[in-house]
Amino acid sequence: MTTRKKQSENNITYFVTFTCYNWLPLFEHTNLYDDIYKWFDIIVKEGNPILGYVLMPNHLHALILFKQELITINDLIAEGKKFRAWEIVKRLKEKKSALLLKILSDGVTDSMKKKGSKHKVFTDSFDCKPCFDSNFIQQKLHYIHYNPVKAGLVTNPKDFIHSSAKFYHTGEQGVFPVTNYLDFYNVLPG
Repeated sequence: MTTRKKQSENNITYFVTFTCYNWLPLFEHTNLYDDIYKWFDIIVKEGNPILGYVLMPNHLHALILFKQELITINDLIAEGKKFRAWEIVKRLKEKKSALLLKILSDGVTDSMKKKGSKHKVFTDSFDCKPCFDSNFIQQKLHYIHYNPVKAGLVTNPKDFIHSSAKFYHTGEQGVFPVTNYLDFYNVLPG
């Protein structure tokens, strides 16, 4: 479900996806991975474990066990997108990436300009699906871990550095340490 709807439940895992404007590889071009990992650190410190993720060149997927009560998952993601957008624009300016900055500037609508926006960095909404059981979480983990394989970036999911696949395939944490979803969800033998 594309999220314009407020997701009000907490103590539930959400499968979250957001995408760069026009599928531009802005994460890769700006090497934004470090900034996204800092954001993940904040999410975890606020009590919301990251259960899985993949950071692609132009979008990200994450499984977040959202436990906060004072804000919604929508607020958490909106704030994350806002600060990542500022950082992307800053890094593009530092790199003197005039063409990308022009594309992002041209993407701003008149109504966005009235609100003070100068660059369109992400798509307006994001996907946010509640995961009610371990089967759905396993399905989403498989999907996100095989995203880099499908894109031709690696042949084995555990080899993609910006992913939790290494942990789920080998037990060894990758760049960003995740919490195993099995710590929260009972899985009955099949």
